[in-house]
Amino acid sequence: MDFTFTQEQQQFADALRRWVDKDYAFEARRQIIHSAAGVSEAAWATLAELGMTALPVPEAQGGFSGSAVDMLLVMQELGRGLVVEPYLATVLGAEFLRLAGGHAALLERVAGGTLKLACALGERQAGHELFDIATRATPDGAGYRLDGTKSVVVHGAQAGALIVSARSGGGQRDTAGISLFVVPADAPGVGVRDYRTIDGQRAATVTFSGVALPAASLLGGAGAGWDILDAAADYGATLLCAEAVGAMDALFAVTLEYLKTRTQFGAPIGKFQALQHRMADMFIHLEQARSMALLAAVKVASDDAVERRRVVSAAKARVGQALKFVGQQAVQLHGGMGVTDELPAAHHFKRLTAIELTLGDADHHLQRFIAQPGFQQGA
Repeated sequence: MDFTFTQEQQQFADALRRWVDKDYAFEARRQIIHSAAGVSEAAWATLAELGMTALPVPEAQGGFSGSAVDMLLVMQELGRGLVVEPYLATVLGAEFLRLAGGHAALLERVAGGTLKLACALGERQAGHELFDIATRATPDGAGYRLDGTKSVVVHGAQAGALIVSARSGGGQRDTAGISLFVVPADAPGVGVRDYRTIDGQRAATVTFSGVALPAASLLGGAGAGWDILDAAADYGATLLCAEAVGAMDALFAVTLEYLKTRTQFGAPIGKFQALQHRMADMFIHLEQARSMALLAAVKVASDDAVERRRVVSAAKARVGQALKFVGQQAVQLHGGMGVTDELPAAHHFKRLTAIELTLGDADHHLQRFIAQPGFQQGA
């Protein structure tokens, strides 16, 4: 298999990197994080101008029909630059819309950069299990009434519309009976409590109190949303793997530079063999994570759901192990400075930690990998 990126893919990534280096440098990012909004409308407009919001959207809705491999390059650059804009939340929401079909007008707005999305999927009692849903969607006339609470909705307060999972039938932990809805963020009965997370991103607790929804807000079939939810979550996990690789790339580079410039006993500490061994181990973890992230990007669109789940879970688990090792080693090699707000290393470590806990941590995905058919002998 040819793993060489095309000229167009590389040009896309290079354009994004130039913008990050020029206009989204570390100090500029810190100002955005500590602003009242926590995001930058100017940065979002630039992402749209560069074609990033249109990239994953189908051509029929004004996009470029970009593949997961195309998105891998974008997410690596966003991870390298620690970009805190609601890009991942929006493109994940767009994937729900694409998989469900219909809602072309919303996808056109996403492509043009005029609509931001967020995915309200997790609940307090659920842990990493997205099928554990207490939020209820009750038939109400020709539509539905939505009631419940969603936790840690990434960029929930910055979105114009929310993709919401709710239970319209079955037991609380059944995969059957799950329905998906697109809910305007300003709909009566929607409450949003916004806050900043440890990695500088924004998240929200979103409550739904008797929210009236028309039948047209349903994504896919009533009670048949699990397959879409499962596939979209795998797509999101794949993008997170790519972002983690970009963040680890940057963290490895700043750590290497620190070892070259920090002196002890009259020599750069990078000359000490024990520290060279640590950097070599970090490099091995990074390259293994890079390979698995690419494999996931290739396989996430597979028509074979078992293969998709197996590869994505293997990638998320391996990347999770790698980011933990690379992050912890980088902090230790920086010494006390590694956890200070003044150094990018601390911010990369925090973002990597958040990525590990989003859409399933390493332990969760190891268990999911084991549970797939064919893992155990005779299965």
